[in-house]
Amino acid sequence: MHICVLGQGYVGLPLAVRAAEVGHTVTGYEPDRARCEALAAGSSYVEDIGDDRLQAVLGSDTYYATSDPQDLKGFDVAVITVPTPLTDRAPDLSCVRDAGRVLAGWIEPGATVVLESTTHPGTTRDVLIPLLEEGSGLVAGRDFHVGFSPERIDPGNADWRLENTPKIVAGLTEGCLERVKAFYDTVTDVTVPASGLEEAELAKVFENTYRHVNIALVNELSRMAHTLGVDVWHTLELAATKPFGFTKFLPGPGVGGHCLPIDPVYLSHHVKARHGQTFRLIELAQDINESQPDYVVRRLQDALSRRFRRSVHGARILALGATYKPGTSDARQSPAVEVIDRLRQMGADVTVADPYVAVADGSCREIPFGPATATTATTVTVADFDAVVLLTPHNEFDLVRLAAEAAYVLDTRGVMAAESHIERL
Repeated sequence: MHICVLGQGYVGLPLAVRAAEVGHTVTGYEPDRARCEALAAGSSYVEDIGDDRLQAVLGSDTYYATSDPQDLKGFDVAVITVPTPLTDRAPDLSCVRDAGRVLAGWIEPGATVVLESTTHPGTTRDVLIPLLEEGSGLVAGRDFHVGFSPERIDPGNADWRLENTPKIVAGLTEGCLERVKAFYDTVTDVTVPASGLEEAELAKVFENTYRHVNIALVNELSRMAHTLGVDVWHTLELAATKPFGFTKFLPGPGVGGHCLPIDPVYLSHHVKARHGQTFRLIELAQDINESQPDYVVRRLQDALSRRFRRSVHGARILALGATYKPGTSDARQSPAVEVIDRLRQMGADVTVADPYVAVADGSCREIPFGPATATTATTVTVADFDAVVLLTPHNEFDLVRLAAEAAYVLDTRGVMAAESHIERL
């Protein structure tokens, strides 16, 4: 089939490459011309897709990256994988609308359009379909097929990839569902049919809401345990020995990435705007997790005052990790970035060490907190710093050396053994 994937980012590029690898002819539509040029040259900016995989599908002429909408002509299946961010703390579906308008003029009878972008229930039916029908002059469910299949990409996860992660599929009609399922059966091992579009849309935002709420729970537990003088990390290990009715979540500096800080807001905002009801648990979790970077800074401030009788202002601090989780260069919505920003705003002299997002020599993409001294943990003299805050525990960091040389460490991830000079969040 001729497959068009609109958006060649963390979600779209893996889907496009996988579809090309299994034998489809794939057009990767990406409005950003610089990205298109990189892809055409065989250079991947998405770490889950190595240059070798990209170059292989380019070499076999099964994949083509373009920013020209005319290249969408004649598609059998088009998948929309564009961002759904927040603007002024409200859902922003402008990219979905733009993609729908661009695609509508190229829909032919019998074609299939699938939305993968995370959104609130009703988006496919109430936002996307009217745009597709208006621009094409065709009727969804009769002349062409429409579906929703939520993305489940976890950047940097080598165990659960696109092809072996169960894929929820939904369609406007039974016929639409059959077409959507038939496509995804070619690129994924397991497809899970949903009874309707809204159920599939809700399932996606609930998956991330579940994590968001439970992370907020342990983050607040961590704060209370610190006040009580109780080791929260040992407490969680004890609780996790229960073989039923308990799932272990861990505290940290906050939540980040493309899902947790955003997706639950889509659900709570939609419920409030459409029905006037408040999803109180989501809003409470949002408040807790958004305030976690401030809590980390307060803990560090307290430690500097208590141990060294000095303030954050002018303190030399080594921040280990800037991405939102280990083993990835993804710094989107990273709480580590927020911690670093706050420390600098308070006058701290912060050196950032992250092997995945080097900035100083321009060899990697910049992380969104401005100029930084970017290095790795093995090329700095740890003893030169007043304090170290471990924000993202990349495997590349030598934690044994860190424990031996640092004057003080605030471990926000609980990966180091507690000692007199090492505190865990």
